[in-house]
Amino acid sequence: MKKKSQRVLVALAGTAALAAFIALNPNSYETSLRTTDSLESSATNPVANSSASDDTLAPLGESTSNVSTSTLLARDLLDRLEVKGRSAKTGYDRTKFYSSWPTLDGCSLRQRIIKRELGDSAVLDSSDNCTVVSGEFDEPYTGSHMIFYQKSDFTKGLQIDHVVALSDAWQKGAKNLSSEERYNLATDPLNLLAVDSKTNQGKSDGDAATWLPPNKKFRCTYVARQVSVKYKYSLWVTSAEKSAIESVLESCPNEPAVGITE
Repeated sequence: MKKKSQRVLVALAGTAALAAFIALNPNSYETSLRTTDSLESSATNPVANSSASDDTLAPLGESTSNVSTSTLLARDLLDRLEVKGRSAKTGYDRTKFYSSWPTLDGCSLRQRIIKRELGDSAVLDSSDNCTVVSGEFDEPYTGSHMIFYQKSDFTKGLQIDHVVALSDAWQKGAKNLSSEERYNLATDPLNLLAVDSKTNQGKSDGDAATWLPPNKKFRCTYVARQVSVKYKYSLWVTSAEKSAIESVLESCPNEPAVGITE
């Protein structure tokens, strides 16, 4: 009986460890349309395959100045990006990237991103254990503290933003990617943030040259994330965009790339 109890405890511990790993490693999600293998094989940069988990990094609203020697700096990664003019938007359609959020065990990626941002404050719907029905967090684009009392509050006040807008990506290299690579770009947690709806609508499909978060404390993290996404998917920047990013990084020269190490 004692040995059987020990086996049960070991099994429960293993299950808990697996659940914790999935929660802390959004890039490990296996979706109904994309597997971990296809995600890794789609990376067009060798460094991208060694990406760190997005959720093991500093809180979204904070700039990280202490960087390990194995982490690339955003300004160094920016210098690796090709600088070219914006190509025509001809042929762009959101469905060229994805048509709906992928799911894992019935939970949409949208809900997973919301849960990631709200952290321990997130309360899940008891009927599906996926949908976030209440919670609070410091919204990164405005810096304001947002509180959601019921499920409808999320619909009205929160959107999932593509940090590198899909239209911008299309005009800077994504048009030449495979459909699988574009799908990965659109559903990569590295490129997704839960943000204030009104502010996100103001951003539209702007790049760093035309739009930056009103919350100046988040700008270093924001442009570092954009640079990281563009590097991971072999996208380029315009000269105006690069200048804008360089201007932001002047105040935080040690800002690390997000999820990219070597």
